[in-house]
Amino acid sequence: MIVFKSTQDKVLLALQAVAGIVERRQTLPILGNVLIRKTGRQLQFTTSDLEIQIKTSVELDGDAGSFATTVAARKLIDILRSLPSEQTVVLETNQNKLLFKGGKSRFSLQTMPAEDFPLVQESAELGPAFSLPQKTFKNLLQQVSFAMAVHDIRYYLNGILFVADGKQLSLVATDGHRLAFASSTLDNEVPRQEVILPRKTVLELQRLLSDREGSLELQFANNQARFRFDHMEFVTKLVEGKFPDYNRVIPKGHKNSVILGRQPLLSSLQRTAILTSEKFKGVRLTLEPACLRVVCNNTEQEEATDEIEIDYDGDSVEIGFNISYLIDALTNMQQEMVKIEVADSNSSALFTIPDDAHFKYVVMPMRI
Repeated sequence: MIVFKSTQDKVLLALQAVAGIVERRQTLPILGNVLIRKTGRQLQFTTSDLEIQIKTSVELDGDAGSFATTVAARKLIDILRSLPSEQTVVLETNQNKLLFKGGKSRFSLQTMPAEDFPLVQESAELGPAFSLPQKTFKNLLQQVSFAMAVHDIRYYLNGILFVADGKQLSLVATDGHRLAFASSTLDNEVPRQEVILPRKTVLELQRLLSDREGSLELQFANNQARFRFDHMEFVTKLVEGKFPDYNRVIPKGHKNSVILGRQPLLSSLQRTAILTSEKFKGVRLTLEPACLRVVCNNTEQEEATDEIEIDYDGDSVEIGFNISYLIDALTNMQQEMVKIEVADSNSSALFTIPDDAHFKYVVMPMRI
């Protein structure tokens, strides 16, 4: 039976969409496989790591009939990548194996039974579905994902807080030293839902979501989320736990504020960061009338200083930060201008976009 016959690029695109969660080393060998399910000309590719399940559908030529099996996902992708994009490729069944053909190349691949593939049990308690443009959601993820914790013992920080309430959708990430908040307006009102998306889910969604205006449908249960977009279905477990009250972390009423160009500030930080080291990432910002001074030192007693002319007539404030935290935030913002609000050298600073309440970034000070 011919499972599919198509060009290399079309098959590779479908397989790459689902293979991001497949690790090369697996405790359960079948998790390294992709489930291929054929119904007529419709092919469904499914992968799982027991926490996340990704499924995509594509129409490919081939024999009529139904068929299901699993085969090593990475191996199949590596074979496809080795062939030209316009090459016609064919996958045939051959007893307990699959025979893959491309040009004059032949590959005989071992399979494992489809019924042994551990599909994620979809929750029966998924709430009402709501939609927003993929591009909007992808931008929100980009604005906050850099602030997620990595392997933190406080497991609820290893992800993003997702809050849908009425017509507002808010995403929050923090690693305990900094916090990023981004929000957007929904077309329709939704009941309040508050969940934590795991780090791996966030990174995979960022990879898969389109920059186009295609629609993304979301549904949530207590322990599960489902996303549907572009012939794909993405199901993930959620992080259990109580996320910190982010509203208490965001400072209000800092008396000293300055608006300046995002790119000039980013360039200044990147220049002075050359003299920082892996062990010491400190930068000292001095805010003075008409001037912002950026200073970095290292253990070899070297020093980098940079100055930016600014429109500022407030108090003189000297405050230290981890320079990576500032560079991360400015790199992930797209706007031309940034507003910085500070109180003193011991209080956290607030970075926002002028006249836009949809993005806030809080960074704790650092003793230098």
